[in-house]
Amino acid sequence: MNLTRLTEPLAICRLAADSAVPAWVGSARGLVSTTRTADELSIVCAEAVVPAGVKHEPGWVALKVEGQLEFGLTGVLASLLEPLARAKVSIFALSTFDTDYILVKSSQVDAAVRALQAAGHMVSSR
Repeated sequence: MNLTRLTEPLAICRLAADSAVPAWVGSARGLVSTTRTADELSIVCAEAVVPAGVKHEPGWVALKVEGQLEFGLTGVLASLLEPLARAKVSIFALSTFDTDYILVKSSQVDAAVRALQAAGHMVSSR
């Protein structure tokens, strides 16, 4: 697989399940994702737009799987996550209609890239 390392530092935020999507999310550019469940509202966005007082985990870097992935493909994430698990790299996975993203802590991004490249994946920077 070909992956691109995105440069924008990301944060993963947690709000109450019944929260409205905050206005500050609209000012975020690049990778932005909101996911609501019965238990929470999770937001992935640029670290710089998260206001003080919002529960969040900063310091994430996204690795984007390049190209559009067909829904019938199997094993895409497994082929990426297995070498990361062996390298003891924690991840936060995110999928869109077109592709997959793997978020890793900035402190582990170099280890993640090495593990992925050792497994035969190509990783470039954007």
